[in-house]
Amino acid sequence: MTELRTILRDTTRDLLACGSPSPRLDAEVLLMHFLKIDRLGLVLHPERRLSEAEATAFAAWVARRCGGEPVAYVTGEKEFWSLTFAVNPAVLIPRPETECLVEEALACCGSGAASRIIDIGTGSGAIAVALASELPRAQIAATDLSPAALTVARRNAVRHGLAERIEFLQGDLFAEAEGPFDLICSNPPYITDEDYRLLPAGIREFEPQGALIAGPDGLDVLCRIIREGVRRLSPGGTMLLEIGDGQKESVEALFRDGGFYDNIRFRADYGGIDRVAIARRKEE
Repeated sequence: MTELRTILRDTTRDLLACGSPSPRLDAEVLLMHFLKIDRLGLVLHPERRLSEAEATAFAAWVARRCGGEPVAYVTGEKEFWSLTFAVNPAVLIPRPETECLVEEALACCGSGAASRIIDIGTGSGAIAVALASELPRAQIAATDLSPAALTVARRNAVRHGLAERIEFLQGDLFAEAEGPFDLICSNPPYITDEDYRLLPAGIREFEPQGALIAGPDGLDVLCRIIREGVRRLSPGGTMLLEIGDGQKESVEALFRDGGFYDNIRFRADYGGIDRVAIARRKEE
């Protein structure tokens, strides 16, 4: 029988030795999820003891993290928009910067709007589920090329009681979704081939490559969504796309090409990086 304080100390030490950039935080998050307790429970009861069976099972979690596996995949969960999402290596782990896209989508729709929305490349369903939770009158479609990703997304919709509000469709980009839509949103692949090689090993070795890489300039998928979106977006409708650092000018040029979009602007994330591209489909 080992006390929590001892396990926390030893786990922090082991994760530090393995190269974790946040060993203490990782140790705390792993232990809280493993025991299904909050941080207060961890702090107030350091004398709590784990059985030998529990200690063995937890050691397996720590070994996975020491092997570079992201904490969210080890615990099977990640918080996004104050909602808890199931995640596994079939889907990207939701990032805080993507919440900027959700904020912009809500600003476009308004809380009482009966908007038609499509989330392209939904992955874990984070964007679609977050929007469904905030927009009770919206009709939402969510697409993904990966059947495994859609399984995760559906599970998350069920988890939050929103399965009847979201239509999940398997296929490339817009798949068989029937438009037109008032809002098109997506966190598509936008990493360049070169930048991908520079990503941390935990991302390259565990997160789905197809959800990250988009050609030599990272624009392959963004370009397709912008061009195909012309036929799918209602006149006056809005497109919101998450983009990478340094892609602002190229994405703006894609929107301007053909003259179908106007009101083009960009929203920076909380790190100051232009993260969300916003454009309106011109009125006909």
